Amino acid sequence: MIIYKEGKKLENHLNSLGFENKIGFVPTMGAIHKGHISLIEKAKSENKIVVSSIFVNPTQFNDQKDFINYPKTIENDILLLTKAGCDVLFLPTVETMYPLGIEILEHFELGYLDTILEGKHRPGHFQGVCNIVFRLLSIIKPQKLYLGKKDYQQCLVIKEMISLKNLQVSTIICETVREIDGLAMSSRNLRLSKDARIKSSNLYKMLQFCKDSLCHGEIECQLSFPKEQLKLNDFSFDYFEIVNANSLKPITYWDGKEPIMIIVAVFLDGIRLIDNLVF
Repeated sequence: MIIYKEGKKLENHLNSLGFENKIGFVPTMGAIHKGHISLIEKAKSENKIVVSSIFVNPTQFNDQKDFINYPKTIENDILLLTKAGCDVLFLPTVETMYPLGIEILEHFELGYLDTILEGKHRPGHFQGVCNIVFRLLSIIKPQKLYLGKKDYQQCLVIKEMISLKNLQVSTIICETVREIDGLAMSSRNLRLSKDARIKSSNLYKMLQFCKDSLCHGEIECQLSFPKEQLKLNDFSFDYFEIVNANSLKPITYWDGKEPIMIIVAVFLDGIRLIDNLVF
């Protein structure tokens, strides 16, 4: 695996390979886990060359403590990506990605996606995501971009940004990879205490409970039990909602036919966890 820290040198290298229409890209913020590796393997099976990036993007954190405490395991990350068959790793600095400073950002008209769920509870988050992903895509120029379904709203936001910029890249959304107990793999899981990690398995249990028990009719009353169970296990909520699976727009009544998703953002042990499950 070749490692580049400068965008221009990476561009020159990729251009020299001649793999037109055959570059797959997996952006990450590091703390590589099996979810990331599954994206690398998927990209490896569909492209001539696979590029990944590790960059903890300061413009998508509206909580500076979260940014400062984000796990950084670069040596192990490089080892795991190499073993997975990643061809090129991009390790840019903040100065490389934001030469004019992090205050100079382009604004993307994301519509309602920027105002609901994650957009509502993390103001400015998706603007930061769009700015960094657009800059990465502009350097790497892949034909396929691989993203995990755990961050489903972010996937839709990135697809909207790609459409706004008329970029010629296909977005491949891959299934969430989970621990044995069901917890969605996330870099933030490393920050859970031992006790909280045990309790965290209740999140997936309650998502499954909703999927198995939900029937047509009013929604909110059917969420009372799973939310109460999570509260008993020390969870608190940003949101715990049933939404349209395609648009993410909230629904209050289910006719039993509309494709729906339960989507959640919770706190446990001070760590924010997100997940979703399609019905």
